[in-house]
Amino acid sequence: MLNIADALQKADVNHVRMNEPMSRHTTWKVGGPADLLIYPQSKKELSNAMRVVNQFQLPWRAIGRGSNLLVRDGGIRGVVFKLDEGFNHFHVEGSKVVVGGGYSTILCASMVSKQGLTGLEFAGGIPGNIGGAVYMNAGAHGSDISRVLTSAEVLLENGEWKILSNEALCFKYRTSILQNELRGIVTEATFELEWGDPDLITASLQKFKDRRRQTQPLQFPCAGSVFRNPEGDYAGRLIQAAGLSGFRVGDAEVSTLHANFIINRGQATASDVLNLISHVISVIETKFGVTLKPEVQVIGEE
Repeated sequence: MLNIADALQKADVNHVRMNEPMSRHTTWKVGGPADLLIYPQSKKELSNAMRVVNQFQLPWRAIGRGSNLLVRDGGIRGVVFKLDEGFNHFHVEGSKVVVGGGYSTILCASMVSKQGLTGLEFAGGIPGNIGGAVYMNAGAHGSDISRVLTSAEVLLENGEWKILSNEALCFKYRTSILQNELRGIVTEATFELEWGDPDLITASLQKFKDRRRQTQPLQFPCAGSVFRNPEGDYAGRLIQAAGLSGFRVGDAEVSTLHANFIINRGQATASDVLNLISHVISVIETKFGVTLKPEVQVIGEE
């Protein structure tokens, strides 16, 4: 890795950490070390870093604020790109909103509401950043990113920059083309919203925020909903009906406040969380004949 770090430095990629614990960068507060964690501060630095990644044929992935993500205890081989301060721009052009991939999704929803623009209220309680929200088509309260996004600026794995339209991103439930067929990093998103009553928009946004605080165990490290809702039902309802609320593996626990959340009681490992996920899937399959599918992304090595 020293040769790679040296190559990155020569390419003017200056914000690099070696053997960085991913527990510092995920909302579950678990996960082993990444070989290299890169904080690109500009498009040029990101592009240069991707060129080095390709030169050394390194595996890579991008993260934002580490929500909806479980990193195994063995950590991540290769490079992790973390978009943050270098990609947190935000500006409004009429009803069009242009936002950097590193910008907070929650802050974005709040900012547009103050402009009197409606359409992003659903995102007011979604942790993470805009790049991750586009990548996974984040959603809540019956809406999602695909309803309001017009295009996204993406650095593709081959180093090419592209502007991808909503249609080109091939959005589906909690997925986009960027997860498999066309790997890339979202550096900017453009949304087309509608004008509305600022007071009503703010009230709606506050209602979603209050509901989130009242129904989700936010005082503990967690990663949002763990399982996708099966068709016609709710994962949380099934888990609670199976008597699994409060069930623990190590310091990983099925939340008693919202059964589709797994919380870290303090010293949980990724293995604890994974074993608990497997147990929940097995019990629900046995009791109800329903196979729950995780919504969180699991990456890294055992």
